[in-house]
Amino acid sequence: MLFGAIATALIAIALLQQRRLTAFKTVAQTTSVVQQRQQLQIFKRVPGFGFNNLIADWVMLQFIQYFGNLEARRQTGYGLSLDYFDIILERDPYFRDAYLFLSASGTLFAGQPQRTVTLFERGLAQLTPTTPERAYVIWRYKASDELLFLGDPEAAAQSFETAADWASIYEDPESQALAAASRQTAAFLRENPSSAAAQISAWAIVLSNAFDEETQRVAIRQIEQLGGRVEVDEAGQFRIVGPSQ
Repeated sequence: MLFGAIATALIAIALLQQRRLTAFKTVAQTTSVVQQRQQLQIFKRVPGFGFNNLIADWVMLQFIQYFGNLEARRQTGYGLSLDYFDIILERDPYFRDAYLFLSASGTLFAGQPQRTVTLFERGLAQLTPTTPERAYVIWRYKASDELLFLGDPEAAAQSFETAADWASIYEDPESQALAAASRQTAAFLRENPSSAAAQISAWAIVLSNAFDEETQRVAIRQIEQLGGRVEVDEAGQFRIVGPSQ
């Protein structure tokens, strides 16, 4: 009986310590978020002195560490994602790859598509079809958010049409193909705002640019629910098969 009582006491102590450790981790994560928010405020106010692009690069590296800390994100969520991109794209609106991370993290993970699209609009107002190179992809990211998460097919159609116009000035096959695909998707939306084909095309954009497995799983699931099918070729590239094929 003595050993049983000792064992019971040890288990109780272990459980108590485990609860304390969990509570400590939660407090530590929350404190970390507060510190990150304070750091972002500093980056937002600090003068650029002609080095705004370097500040944007540094904040982008900080975002990658923030986004990639899965344990912390399970505790505190992704609420700071758009605060990072507010600074990154304010400092360097020509940072094309940043818009890709903006779409996935701001819309899918932070759940703030309206603010995400607002940041797109602010940045795109300063871009041209050639600055940065192949800037048309940014219009496609914006269009997918407008269609899939804001439920605004008219705005999405306009964004796809602009993407097509910007892509058409490039002569390479990839740009020409994306110009044609963007124009076709815009036409689908004009004729049928709830077009499954247009939505599959938008989810295909999300899938082809996903930088993490969770985003890929979400996109594949949505494509399949719309009646499409996702195949992977020998090179590991995704191929979307439409409902009618």
